[in-house]
Amino acid sequence: MSADETAADPTANGAARAAGSVATEPVAEAAEATEAAEVGAPGPAKNPGRREMSAALVLLLVGAAVVLSLAGRVWARGKAPAHGSLFAIEATGSAVSKAPTALGLVALAGFVAVLATRGVWRVLVGLVLAAAGAGVAAIAVAGASDTSAVNAAAASKAAVEGVKAIDVTHTAWPWATFLGGLLILLAGVAVMVRGRRWPGMSSRYEAPGATPGTGRAAAKRPRTSADLWNALDRGEDPTGEDARP
Repeated sequence: MSADETAADPTANGAARAAGSVATEPVAEAAEATEAAEVGAPGPAKNPGRREMSAALVLLLVGAAVVLSLAGRVWARGKAPAHGSLFAIEATGSAVSKAPTALGLVALAGFVAVLATRGVWRVLVGLVLAAAGAGVAAIAVAGASDTSAVNAAAASKAAVEGVKAIDVTHTAWPWATFLGGLLILLAGVAVMVRGRRWPGMSSRYEAPGATPGTGRAAAKRPRTSADLWNALDRGEDPTGEDARP
């Protein structure tokens, strides 16, 4: 059929347009499906190990902050009889025991150690943290009923050895310290049990100037003929190990 005949035949033109539409529809549908998949595709799921590590580190920091902040709080109050009078006396957590402060600092150091270690070393860090938390908890429970510190304050106030405090009461701060110790203990147990699966420091913490592909890996890449000629120009043995690519 000639061009003039085709132009004169509207039925032929309509059939041609319909055929072209049918041919392009699958392509358009495929493109739309691909675009929808790219737009709606969910991103990579967050590493569960990283979430666990973050939760454990938060517990560790909160527990250490509680223990260190409450060491200077008043744990016990009483009265010291001296010269026919009664004097109000107090005993802080540091006066009861200095160990919680030291163990709280251990917990802070453990925060950095968890980030810097992997494998067995991280498990050992978790063991130390668990022991520190258990120590804080035990000392806090004992401090909730301790009278030695307030008795020492009474003897100092009365300036008479052997004088004991009367009307001794204890505050809630030892129990708050106990909770701080539990948080450190839980964080330490989590590090021991799950720490091997957690990520370590990423490559951004490495020495400045270190870039992927340098060092031994770069030295072992295949040399081209241009590299061999460059080595000869520098006066090096192109077959030796010291020749730079």
